[in-house]
Amino acid sequence: QVQLEESGGGLVQAGGSLRLSCAASGRTFSSYVVGWFRQAPGKEREFVAAISWLTNTVYADSVKGRFTISRDNAKNTVYLQMNSLKPEDTADYICAANRGYSGSYYYTTSYASWGQGTQVTVSS
Repeated sequence: QVQLEESGGGLVQAGGSLRLSCAASGRTFSSYVVGWFRQAPGKEREFVAAISWLTNTVYADSVKGRFTISRDNAKNTVYLQMNSLKPEDTADYICAANRGYSGSYYYTTSYASWGQGTQVTVSS
């Protein structure tokens, strides 16, 4: 499996934007499904977005129209562009990857590799 490292988190005001990056090493990334999840204090980890090796994308309803997931296989990197951020988007954002599609994009059990996360804080 791949090793994943997130970057790009930080503090931003409501309405602002951030771009997160998920860089992979150890394996060729192009055949992997990659997902972004987030976890706020005291809450369960929740699905945010995912992208297949064919660049098909899926989003949680809460971020649809505001977030965009994309990938650059030449750089072994997946991005999450986050616009119109809201205070409720505050969380630790974690990327995950799996070689091939395991039956669902939405569940944590669908992914074998996980990063350590990057913190996003949106102030009101």
